[in-house]
Amino acid sequence: MPIKLNNGMQNFTEKKKAYMSTMKDENATAEQIEAAFDEMFSALQTDLTEQVSNEARNEVHDAQILAARGQNVLTSTERKFFNEVIASGGFAEDTILPVTTQERVFEDLVSEHPLLSVIGLRDLGAITRYIYSDGNKAYAWGALFGEIKGQVSAAFREEQIGQLKLTAFAVIPKDMLVLGPEYVERYVRTLLVESYSIGLEYGLVNGRGPANNEPIGLMKDVNAETGAVTTKTSSGTLTFAPSARGEVVAKELGGVIVALSKDAKDKARKVANKVMMVVNPIDAIKVQIGNTIQTPNGQWVTTLPYNITSVESEEVPEGKALFFVRDTYLAAIAGGYKINKFDETLAIEDARLYTMKQFANGKPKDNKTALVYDLNIDFQPTVETP
Repeated sequence: MPIKLNNGMQNFTEKKKAYMSTMKDENATAEQIEAAFDEMFSALQTDLTEQVSNEARNEVHDAQILAARGQNVLTSTERKFFNEVIASGGFAEDTILPVTTQERVFEDLVSEHPLLSVIGLRDLGAITRYIYSDGNKAYAWGALFGEIKGQVSAAFREEQIGQLKLTAFAVIPKDMLVLGPEYVERYVRTLLVESYSIGLEYGLVNGRGPANNEPIGLMKDVNAETGAVTTKTSSGTLTFAPSARGEVVAKELGGVIVALSKDAKDKARKVANKVMMVVNPIDAIKVQIGNTIQTPNGQWVTTLPYNITSVESEEVPEGKALFFVRDTYLAAIAGGYKINKFDETLAIEDARLYTMKQFANGKPKDNKTALVYDLNIDFQPTVETP
């Protein structure tokens, strides 16, 4: 079951927003970024410890009842693994989480964070490379006994995922170990999901490329000659202005669809039902206001033309809209979750700090995988005067 964080995580939520804001600030110093991260991580550890401990005190420890309630039930392998963690007082060096736990982490990532789902994040397991095929080249006409080797080589290429590491930190309070394997597993899994989701969304949207040991984000362009990664320039302005028949919105978004219907080499491609729009949560509300109607049966429905799917992400700056074509961006995690004790002494009492590492990477197929537009939405809510 997906992890549900309740309102007890309010402190972490606030520190997370502050950290993401600092990361997007081009003038932020390394010290400011590090301080914001430390505050966010400390809030996550504190809030999560309190939440899981409360659940342990209040829930009945019967597997069938927990399963009926949709709560956490471990497999025999998972239970043995986390019981060994408890017995040894923590994780051993070079520990690898059970495969089923890794799978649950991935499921929680894509279910709790819609952007990671629509972007097509893949879990390659232990595999750190795979073969990418170009559908436009993966066939060849020719003589019955003609040479096709060169054509086949042009149709497929190898992609490496193990070039970059995504590291999460986990502070395991000693008191957590006495709660039992279910709660240790839940605690670790939630830490991984929240930490990785922040890192992945940043990297896959705003990543500055290999020169900074980061993925190439959707909001970036790559110079074909130098390989330099730069921020995309705006492709235009969208107003989402209301009109009698929705002509303005249809025309504006129609222009986006047309622009995305050709790749960087000016070759036509099918984009029907594959265009995603990513906006800041504040702008998402503004877009919804102009595109929400009430049906005859009283239901309120928000729709966009051309079957464009809208997703929210705090990584997209306010006043910008990011459009991309699904399945044209490589986003993958691989290599399992390797856990090691952190080799530096920190002022954390009654707790042990670990690093949890996994390979991850992301990059667009070309510079037309995504386009960025400015938003100029005239948002003036009407307030009736009594």
